[in-house]
Amino acid sequence: MWETRSVQVTVQLPHDIAEQAIEVQKTDPEFLSRVVLYGLTRRSIYTHLRERSRDQASDDLSASRAI
Repeated sequence: MWETRSVQVTVQLPHDIAEQAIEVQKTDPEFLSRVVLYGLTRRSIYTHLRERSRDQASDDLSASRAI
């Protein structure tokens, strides 16, 4: 599918959630990888859409000033 590589991520979680994350990492590490990938993908899409929206607003402002 994609070329991948390992990364190490350190996060601060509330104790109970940290315990759940440790258990999930032991029992289903692929799930945790998919959750992180999903979150980063959503952030990337949001950032792209926000930048595009800003660019479009800037273009609209420039066009209205030219009139």
